[in-house]
Amino acid sequence: MSALPTTNPSFAQLLRVFLRIGLLSFGGPAGQIALMHRELVEDRLWVSEEDYLHALNFCHLLPGPEAQQLATWIGWRLHGWRGGLAAGLLFVIPGALVILGLSMLYAVAARLEWFEALFLGIKAAVLAIVLQALLRIAGRALNTRFKQGLAVGAFVALFLLDLPFPLIVLGAGAIGMAVAALHPDWLALKPGAGNAPTGPRPWRSTFEAVAIWSVIWAMPMLLVAMTLGRDHVLWDIGAFFSQLAVVTFGGAYAVLAYMAQEAVQGFGWLQPGEMADGLGLAETTPGPLIMVTQFVGYLAAFRAPEPFTPFVAGLLGAGLTTWVTFAPCFLWIFALAPWIERLGNATRLKGGLAAITAAVVGVIANLSAWFALHVIFTAVGETRAGPLRLYTPEWASFDWRAALLAAIACLLVFGPKWSVVKVLGVAALGGLVLGLAT
Repeated sequence: MSALPTTNPSFAQLLRVFLRIGLLSFGGPAGQIALMHRELVEDRLWVSEEDYLHALNFCHLLPGPEAQQLATWIGWRLHGWRGGLAAGLLFVIPGALVILGLSMLYAVAARLEWFEALFLGIKAAVLAIVLQALLRIAGRALNTRFKQGLAVGAFVALFLLDLPFPLIVLGAGAIGMAVAALHPDWLALKPGAGNAPTGPRPWRSTFEAVAIWSVIWAMPMLLVAMTLGRDHVLWDIGAFFSQLAVVTFGGAYAVLAYMAQEAVQGFGWLQPGEMADGLGLAETTPGPLIMVTQFVGYLAAFRAPEPFTPFVAGLLGAGLTTWVTFAPCFLWIFALAPWIERLGNATRLKGGLAAITAAVVGVIANLSAWFALHVIFTAVGETRAGPLRLYTPEWASFDWRAALLAAIACLLVFGPKWSVVKVLGVAALGGLVLGLAT
């Protein structure tokens, strides 16, 4: 790692710049990472190019949204714990407030005819956006035959065998760590720089961070358990999204199908098409796409509010979801940031990450297939053939309007390469026209 940043900002300057980043961080992780690079590396020289890229690679190793964790690391690097906390929160809060407002509107208007027509187009656009993400990540990640095999295996395990998503992620990581030690070329691993630092290891700061942030992470769950009990919907929300926070490698697209299946089939919180609606809302707001979890948490509590009113229960569900989704992100960064220089040469760790990234391509392919079925058909069943789980759409439920809008959205995404916001806008308008005219 290089020396200290060329310019050392004041804490007030850090707050102003990260508030600006939080308000402008549209476009998913790629756009957010590019925005921070321009603001912090190129324009203000707060972080060197070498440090920025090294920290970005480190954040890719962690579960959770890498852009938000990178912002937290930069704040920590510049102003310690308070800087990391400020930068991480400012990256999240603007988008969280916007999607909270949109979730509240959705909860009360979802059954209105014009609202359903609007989201007919949004769901179709989301299908095109997910396909674009799949091809982008596949082109970048699947650069060896072994990685391609991992991606295919992950898709088969999820789509046909219905294996648990956490098992796929953790299994891919274990395979990658083993392969990195025996055949690193299978994962296209580059040798480390060989300049790991010497001196005392930062165990104390790591243990302090783990202790403090574990308590912060668990506090609302303890409060729910003591006041409402473990059979309340808020306990289910907190426990589920805490688990999700530990296995969220590869971003929101990677876990969305698993989250949708659990929220729809496991808990009964949402209808199948509503997850696509939530991702459409998250795509149009600043901040990490994983904020779609807040949409799910709001609706889950809103629809089972006792002993609260639906509005109060929805707020509690959204707040709890956001808390248990992002508290772990601060834990990972504050516990592991002092080790970032040493981890740069961890070949097995890099192998685990490379394998997980390859498997995530298969995970997103599963999401694409799941979305396509549930967007284009309004009724999709499941059948079992031995160990295989097969989706069986009802052909009479084919929605030609959704298929047409999805095709138009794909043409705009892959042809003139329109931005996400533009594609969502055109598809939403098309949904209104077709939905209200038929």
